[in-house]
Amino acid sequence: MLSAFAQAFRTPDLRRKLLFTLGIMALFRLGTFVPAPGVSYANVQQCLASAGTGDLLGMVNLFSGGALLQLSVFALGIMPYITASIIIQLMRVVIPRFEDLHKEGQAGQSKLTQYTRYLTIFLAVLQSAVIVTVANNGLFPGCATPPIPNDSPLSLLITIVAMTAGTGLVMWLGELITERGVGNGMSLLIFTSIAASFPSAMFSIAGGAGGVAKFLIILGLVLVITLLVVFVEQSTRRIPVQYAKRMVGRRMYGGSSTYIPIKINMAGVIPVIFASSLLALPTLAAQFGDQSASWVQWIVTHVANPQSAIYITIYAVLILFFAYFYTSITFDPDEVADNMKRYGGFIPGIRAGRPTAEYLRYVISRITTSGAIYLAVVALIPTIVFAQMNITQLAFGGTSILIVVGVGLQTVKEIDSQLQQRHYEGFLR
Repeated sequence: MLSAFAQAFRTPDLRRKLLFTLGIMALFRLGTFVPAPGVSYANVQQCLASAGTGDLLGMVNLFSGGALLQLSVFALGIMPYITASIIIQLMRVVIPRFEDLHKEGQAGQSKLTQYTRYLTIFLAVLQSAVIVTVANNGLFPGCATPPIPNDSPLSLLITIVAMTAGTGLVMWLGELITERGVGNGMSLLIFTSIAASFPSAMFSIAGGAGGVAKFLIILGLVLVITLLVVFVEQSTRRIPVQYAKRMVGRRMYGGSSTYIPIKINMAGVIPVIFASSLLALPTLAAQFGDQSASWVQWIVTHVANPQSAIYITIYAVLILFFAYFYTSITFDPDEVADNMKRYGGFIPGIRAGRPTAEYLRYVISRITTSGAIYLAVVALIPTIVFAQMNITQLAFGGTSILIVVGVGLQTVKEIDSQLQQRHYEGFLR
């Protein structure tokens, strides 16, 4: 693999793309340490050291590479774009116009991308306004030092504009990587944010009480989960497809055999993100409620506590539900069956048309069950182990490993495909 990596850098065109990608990733990391206008960096560091934070904003802070709790210009990171992309995909179900654009090819996809950008800016304005508003009161519980000393309306407005502009810049950097670099730009920026938090988190564990033992246990757990993620993400169910021969003019077309690759985990990490977001809503409501109220105490004890059986059950059920829901949106058996019938394709032993759609739906339901259970296991096992070891401030978990490994595999595949085009021996053998 190292020799193949060296060959990639010896190829001028590929070396230029790799260096461009690495440069954008470094620029993105640099922006996470630049405080937004009006934010006192010293006060923020004091609040982080004295008060810490809860689990409510943990995932957003993770995806921003720690920029959220630093209140930097890249505080929101790539999360507004991810949320906007998911919303646009879900709107295809309820708005026929969006579904028509999806079927129009490149022109329709460009229009949907434009809508996603507009929605990203809108969400960035909304989220930055919320973060700036609660920065001095609820973002750092128990901290008496205000992160934003001057809380005048004009100063807060400038901070909101700076964070929104930072989100727009992050979105542009991701698109630059996609166009001129290697891999998917948005995914690589998420990869950069999450991977940057791994070393500090592991060193903090090793330096604590019983740190060496905990460090070795967590390192072994991370390796096991990584192997599991690689195995499952590379696994596919291949449904054979045969195309009948047909005459077009004087030429014979068709007669070839291919297959439909169906991944075990078609929904990716989206179900885990949705489940975590919904579980954060009761915690948010409890944070603004009367702390002595019975319902607030119940939420803090059962819903916001990873060791609670209720938390584990709700989390697992939500992951299973969203795995089925998102898969049903992204993969339409009727559309696949119609396209196969239109071009003379059929599954051996299955009639074309409606029987093919029913067969695909049956296969998808069985595969999605395995994929949903796999997601629940990957997401819950680290949470349970970390809770049993009394590690409350760990910066990563099963979701982080799932994203990092998935993005890494996809990027290596793209580099390998470009090496194969140049007749070099690639990464994958």
